[in-house]
Amino acid sequence: MEKLFTLNIVTENNIGLLNHVTIVFTRRHLNIRSITASESKIKDIYTYTIVVKTTEELIGKVAKQLEKLIGVYKVFVYEDHELIHQELALYKLPISAIKSGINIEEIVREHSARILDIETEYILIEKTGHKEDTQKLLKALQPFGVLQFIRSGRVAMAKPMKSLDEHLLEKENAYTYSNT
Repeated sequence: MEKLFTLNIVTENNIGLLNHVTIVFTRRHLNIRSITASESKIKDIYTYTIVVKTTEELIGKVAKQLEKLIGVYKVFVYEDHELIHQELALYKLPISAIKSGINIEEIVREHSARILDIETEYILIEKTGHKEDTQKLLKALQPFGVLQFIRSGRVAMAKPMKSLDEHLLEKENAYTYSNT
């Protein structure tokens, strides 16, 4: 049975590594639903957060294949209940939405969003939350003529986990012992 999985892939900061990572998914005919790359707390160590819908068996194979790539330190696979995750969405509305007499600010508050910017031609709104939350706000704003909408990829942290330092130390120790 297919379900959503979030992979946190801990890597070196190498040019082209993200391309090698995405090729693994392409070869397995897996569509990446969301991807985010970020620095970690450790200098020159990055984390890719990738969301895919697949089976448990296939995601296990993908994780093992990813860990074989040069520059990938560790791959963690999670289901949604094991994570705290958010996405960021931005909505651009014409300034006429404010002038229409409808209280846009009330809609923004109702959806726990915030107004980022008001210019002469547009108003910019920001919302963080799960995809469903950002979609609800989009639906509420559509009657006002949404000019632009963009949502980031998922940013996620596991609920129970060791620190990144501990995982990297384990990996280093395993490598040291296997080469002696």
